[in-house]
Amino acid sequence: MANSCIFCAIAAGEAAADRVLDEDGVSAFLDVRPLFKGHVLVVPKTHAETLADLPAAAIAPLFSAVQRIGVAVESALGADGSFMAINNRISQSVPHLHVHVVPRQKGDGLRGFFWPRQKYAGDAERADYAARLRESLLRR
Repeated sequence: MANSCIFCAIAAGEAAADRVLDEDGVSAFLDVRPLFKGHVLVVPKTHAETLADLPAAAIAPLFSAVQRIGVAVESALGADGSFMAINNRISQSVPHLHVHVVPRQKGDGLRGFFWPRQKYAGDAERADYAARLRESLLRR
């Protein structure tokens, strides 16, 4: 456990939380500052600050839990759908990887992403960005 990480403490059962799921490698609990009631945080029990830091073997259990919780927030809460998101460093209030699963209703006022959208200067610039990303993936 990372020193003073509240999510590690919650996952280890050493700090209080309104638990939704507790199983090997994954814990999920209600966010104390929810976007909407029923907003769940899903965390790996292994401390990892970002998705890139998470060991490969822990990815499937994490996203399996996210998938199941997404279904649960819709069926248990009568939500029309859900919003799932991860912040890596920027806007990450706790430096421990966590996936937000937020119940949604049509017309609930949440508008997609919370930052302004940008446009590419044209097809060439968009193609350049795609090429740079492909090249980076090939190096890994």
